[in-house]
Amino acid sequence: MELIASFQVNHLELFPGLYVSRRDSKGEAVTTTFDMRMTAPNREPVMDTPAMHTIEHLGATFLRGCSVKDDVVYFGPMGCRTGFYVIFFGVQTSESVYSTIVDMCRFILDFEGDIPGAKPEECGNYSEQNLNMAKYYIRRYLDDLTENKRFVYPE
Repeated sequence: MELIASFQVNHLELFPGLYVSRRDSKGEAVTTTFDMRMTAPNREPVMDTPAMHTIEHLGATFLRGCSVKDDVVYFGPMGCRTGFYVIFFGVQTSESVYSTIVDMCRFILDFEGDIPGAKPEECGNYSEQNLNMAKYYIRRYLDDLTENKRFVYPE
């Protein structure tokens, strides 16, 4: 069985960044999947689930309402808890979505109040949220992303 593309990336050399994970097309429709890697896999602790859940709710809320909302397909956590996938319509690059991701991070850092979609009738695990830890992870990611701008997977 052939390994999928994301399993072929050497995770021992991977650091936080914003990487093009894959591009898919069907007919004239093209999507670009980004690997928003927030921690160094297998070298740092994984993110805790409540913080990731909060990032998912706030990130999706921002992306579904931002200036490029019509280009957004999906935003959600990686099973390994080291980051998120974000999918956009079109042939995108890390550089072309960078400002949107930075704006999303700033939105999360500035957010106060009730987490959108965190009511029992809106979410299957509504009470598992942690805004303070979400902000901690996003601050780390944003600082690293702006300082290092890692956009290309390591060889």
